Amino acid sequence: MPVANLIDGRAIASQIQGETAQRVTALKARGVEPGLVFVRVGEDPASRVYVGMKEKVSSQLGIRSETKILPESATEEQLLALVAQLNADSRVHGILVQAPLPRHIRETVIYSAVLPEKDVDGFHPVNVGKLMLGDPNGFWPCTPAGVLELLVRSGVKIEGAEAVILGRGNIVGKPMAAILCQKSKQANATVTICHSQTRDIKSHCRRADILIAAMGVAKFVTADMVKPGAVVVDVGVNRVNDPAAKGGSRLVGDVDFEAVQPIAGKITPNPGGVGPMTIAMLMQNTVRAAELATGS
Repeated sequence: MPVANLIDGRAIASQIQGETAQRVTALKARGVEPGLVFVRVGEDPASRVYVGMKEKVSSQLGIRSETKILPESATEEQLLALVAQLNADSRVHGILVQAPLPRHIRETVIYSAVLPEKDVDGFHPVNVGKLMLGDPNGFWPCTPAGVLELLVRSGVKIEGAEAVILGRGNIVGKPMAAILCQKSKQANATVTICHSQTRDIKSHCRRADILIAAMGVAKFVTADMVKPGAVVVDVGVNRVNDPAAKGGSRLVGDVDFEAVQPIAGKITPNPGGVGPMTIAMLMQNTVRAAELATGS
């Protein structure tokens, strides 16, 4: 059933992918084929699904993609050698090392080994630094960049708004805060980050014009935490037991959607909200990397 205040992530992602496809066509007309390589270590079921989804979208947009798979037992040195090989390949414009990695491999070491200009995930320290400095020439992490696009393309007024982010992770929380407080017409928000040690977290949430949940706690945001008319973005992905579901479990977000939706001014569904945007921004970053690498 359609919901009047729903932010449709699938529709907005489709719009962005259409724009990206046009840029791919323009590149190919100049003899440039955007290339994206996924690196997966081990056979984590969720990673296999996520990489498969990204490969499918790459193909739809005309981006050449390939997946390199190493065994779970691969050493950090072996993974670094593969990254170095991809760094040196001019046909590869974007490199994505799929998380999670096995425990014996340090993610920070691997992310730092990817060339910043091929770091389409936005995790290299150089790109993180550029984001913090407000330098537009770096790559932003795909999920927070996708959240910004959801807000902007849904007509949400960010400038001057009180934005509260639940979660301080390096993938969403911290970069999201950096994006929203940029000196820009599409930002300029007053940002508060809440986390597990925040006192009276409900009072912070109830002050928010824009509430972004990225804590990884199922249905953490309840109706009494949301100011009427607030924009609520649910980034969380949590697996909960459900005997009625196939496999005995299902995915839910960080927001109790059924309780919060009647109160919110705008709200993202989960699934169908932020998830499609993450992939759309990855493809956009890859095409931009190809443009920058070839002077196109």
